[in-house]
Amino acid sequence: MFFRYDDHVIGGWGWFAMAISMLLFLALIVTIVFLLWRAITRSGPGGWTGPLRTSGAEQLLAERYARGEIDEEEYQRRLATLRGSRPGGSPPGAAKS
Repeated sequence: MFFRYDDHVIGGWGWFAMAISMLLFLALIVTIVFLLWRAITRSGPGGWTGPLRTSGAEQLLAERYARGEIDEEEYQRRLATLRGSRPGGSPPGAAKS
């Protein structure tokens, strides 16, 4: 037999080395899974941004409207300004016919 119990081929340092290598291998697997998860769920350029794609300013405006700090007319006017169009729907600077 190649490995016999009384040969002590895998002695104290052998068990220590195996334990450390197993921990390093598990840490590598966890790191790979974490990096894959982060790459898939990352928001920003090239990543998934979620169901709503609103800017921070639009989000703040919506929160102010929800709290009742501004009325609907003010909300619509400011939202149109943020989006670069007039409340009537035409972009600023467009010629009226």
